[in-house]
Amino acid sequence: MKLKLDLHDVYNRGDEIDRQLRAVIDEAVQRKAKLVEIIPGKGSGQLKKRVLRFLQQKEIKALYHRVEKDSDNFGRVFVHFRWK
Repeated sequence: MKLKLDLHDVYNRGDEIDRQLRAVIDEAVQRKAKLVEIIPGKGSGQLKKRVLRFLQQKEIKALYHRVEKDSDNFGRVFVHFRWK
């Protein structure tokens, strides 16, 4: 199962960005998804940096296995989960 979050619509609303990121991570945990695709878009790179900072928070980092920045598309981040 793969979940997808496109942040284009909320790029300038900080509290909404964090809320949507938390919601998609929580949904992935609940549904035991293997992958979450987050699309911050290309732009200036500030939104992607914010997403990566969010994912580095201790309580969030404990929930997933690894983060992969798409080498073919700068505007995409993959969050991989490992379930036993």
